[in-house]
Amino acid sequence: MSTIFDSHCHPQFPQYDKDRDEIIKRALSQGVFMICVGTDLKTSRQGVELTKQYKGIWATAGAHPNEIGNFNIEDYKNLIADNKVVAVGEVGLDYYRTPEPERQKIQKERFIQFMDLAEKYKKPVVLHCRDAQKGSEGLAHHDAIEILKNYKLSGVSHSFTGTSEEAKEYLNLDFYLGFNGIITFTDQYNEVIKKTPLDKILLETDAPYLAPVPYRGKRNEPAYVIEVAKRIAKLKNISLEEVVNQTTKNAEKLFGIDSH
Repeated sequence: MSTIFDSHCHPQFPQYDKDRDEIIKRALSQGVFMICVGTDLKTSRQGVELTKQYKGIWATAGAHPNEIGNFNIEDYKNLIADNKVVAVGEVGLDYYRTPEPERQKIQKERFIQFMDLAEKYKKPVVLHCRDAQKGSEGLAHHDAIEILKNYKLSGVSHSFTGTSEEAKEYLNLDFYLGFNGIITFTDQYNEVIKKTPLDKILLETDAPYLAPVPYRGKRNEPAYVIEVAKRIAKLKNISLEEVVNQTTKNAEKLFGIDSH
């Protein structure tokens, strides 16, 4: 099979402590390369270590917006500068789990700090963005887009669950949209996927979370990314091969990777 990219997964997470090598080798044996995404200093460093152990894994370094504990941007500088690190992330805004305005303000300040580093080290961005619950204030996508307009950065809006209008805004900023198992168990994003050019889409799992149909409810793993590709092929009425080939090119382009 052709190479296929899981552009966002967390094989360094504790959910894989008992069978990490097995999970990674299963994916690699099926032609699945992966971007191992950090969510704090520890998991970012662990991701870099995995890149040294396996060919076909690349790492990112960042702090998930809900990680509002002890934080010093200086701790991330050397990591982000490392040539093993292909992107800054995941970073961004999450108003769904952080509804308090004062904590949202902290998220925005940290996001800006990371964008400054991304610009300095010429690295793309893996964006985590989630709006507040319906009926409450807090448009995270709007705020993230307004911040990104101040930079000339490429990146991906991971696990995209925004509107068609927000999708257009990201595309105008030279961002890709990342889709995962969510699209296999809801029709909510069908129109966004149909309207998004294939050359601006990335496949992802967000493993160990969000397992796609037919694995829903189980621990997710990078090998399951093929199910996301199948769903996009069906929605766009094109071949699975076309989806796999183009999204692999997209990942290589965004992250500056030569997977051959």
